Amino acid sequence: MNLLRKILFPISILYGIITSIRNFLFDKGILKSYSFDLPIIAVGNLSVGGTGKTPQIEYLIRLLSKQYKVATLSRGYKRKSKGFILADQTATAVILGDEPFQFFEKFKEIQVAVDADRQNGIKQLLAQKEKPAVILLDDAFQHRKVKAGFYILLTSFGDLFSDDFILPTGNLRESRSGVKRANVVIVTKCPATLSSEEKNKIRNKLNISSDQELYFTFIAYDTFIFSENLKLNLNELQSTPKIVIAGIAKPEPFFKHLQNNNEVCLSFPDHHNFTDKDILEIKKIAQNNIIITTEKDYMRLKGSLPKEQLFYLPIKSSFLCDSEKFDKTIINYVGTSTRNR
Repeated sequence: MNLLRKILFPISILYGIITSIRNFLFDKGILKSYSFDLPIIAVGNLSVGGTGKTPQIEYLIRLLSKQYKVATLSRGYKRKSKGFILADQTATAVILGDEPFQFFEKFKEIQVAVDADRQNGIKQLLAQKEKPAVILLDDAFQHRKVKAGFYILLTSFGDLFSDDFILPTGNLRESRSGVKRANVVIVTKCPATLSSEEKNKIRNKLNISSDQELYFTFIAYDTFIFSENLKLNLNELQSTPKIVIAGIAKPEPFFKHLQNNNEVCLSFPDHHNFTDKDILEIKKIAQNNIIITTEKDYMRLKGSLPKEQLFYLPIKSSFLCDSEKFDKTIINYVGTSTRNR
């Protein structure tokens, strides 16, 4: 694959030119970006997948929903529906996509919508009888047709955008210079023991401007796993036979966290739609043992595997430091935007 990516280098150059021209046209107003009269926060990345957008969106939901009516708007990747959909009691992962359905299941006080056309999605949300006070755009950093009021760019500690190259030679969706559009940059999936010296090295590598805030987060795993109606302490399951399943972009940390006694780990592609053949194979391997999966995968697997066997392990995005500063930055933006309406 590495050799193939090197061979495709000329395509990367062409792709980089095309995306740079597109961004230039939006920056100069030749291509139209639409603004809306409410606070909109876009969370995204420069690379494809695996930077922790879902836990970061959930962090923002927890922060803002105490005070504001929050709506999330996602593309609904790999959903089997089209157009704008506002989640209701009939919603499933098939209709919404796994991540939006996860938001809907966990945060009943918010509105969860999907639409590949973010501009139309926002218009539809604002046409609802109960309008949101703030909208969180999931994976919308490159969606330039909508101009958000605040941009959060995520980059993974083990795969910094500054060390990457444009597709298909690398994993970047656009040039590294796209970071200039971000108000905040968050280095995700850091070691919990990351030193100040290492943080400074990363800051220098990312080459962000003085008016951009930089934060470092790590993935905090819950001490419990959950099924439809059970809650089990992981520490009490050390010697219990189990299998671990993940259909996410970079499952290695998830497997490493759970693999204590040579548990069988089954890896599937990101956002994988589990087939009947997959389910039969999982059942065959698991037999009557506990099955632990990610929260996203649980949304697609529940109903297909025995509910007394299937569990998920929740995760959260936690700041290594300066969480109060980040919270204040977000609250100030939303509060100021709301007051100016």
